[in-house]
Amino acid sequence: MTIRRIFPVFLTASAGALALLLSAPTAASAYPIVGAPELTHNPLYTVPALPSVSCKAVKGTTKASTTAYLKKIIGCLNTAWGKRVKEFVPAGLDIRNTLPGPCSSGLTVSGSAATSCYRSVQVQLRSDWIRARSELPVLVEVTRAYAQFVQSQTGISEAWWALRYDGEEAEMNEQTHRFYQQSDCLTGVSLKSLGRTARDWGPLLSAETPKEYDRFIPKWYGRPANRLAWFKTGYNTAKPGACNTWKAPSPKVA
Repeated sequence: MTIRRIFPVFLTASAGALALLLSAPTAASAYPIVGAPELTHNPLYTVPALPSVSCKAVKGTTKASTTAYLKKIIGCLNTAWGKRVKEFVPAGLDIRNTLPGPCSSGLTVSGSAATSCYRSVQVQLRSDWIRARSELPVLVEVTRAYAQFVQSQTGISEAWWALRYDGEEAEMNEQTHRFYQQSDCLTGVSLKSLGRTARDWGPLLSAETPKEYDRFIPKWYGRPANRLAWFKTGYNTAKPGACNTWKAPSPKVA
């Protein structure tokens, strides 16, 4: 018997039109994705490497300067992706003190957070991000929300949500890992385009994920080593086509 997923969507919203992935490794998967070309052969995977975009956004420590910084970052990302994806609709930016439904996770988040919501990136802006002196942890979290906006716009989010599984939690978890590790990979693509560098990206991938989500991270995101590997794949190539987690063997998305 096939069952549709029933857990809540985490930090993303489907609103899509289009499909996904390039072929990657050929090793067998425990739960291969079949009958979902939007995930395995999406036109996104034929997109050339994102261009380098000059993005001289400066993170201040006031609400006004942080708001201006976030607007600049989203604008830079829209420029980068808009130069490569046909009929690309730029993401809007909605900054609030508290994220509203329907795109919030349903959990109360005490600090700042970012999420993809239909045609925009929503940011819950609180004092932690306003006071932050380093841009990178905040930038990674906002850019991952933007990656999920790209997944939504290209039909990936919708196709992932429509996947069925045969009642096995392990299969549902693997499908979820594929989605979020693809988000990590596309985040790497974006950050390479913006010219950002870091000595060690690993700790930054979850540095600003709300602490209220800590218990979900292993089940939904998968192993930190795999997350970092996909991020680096995207960052090193700057190519969306390198982010085809849907055809990767199971160990690479565990």
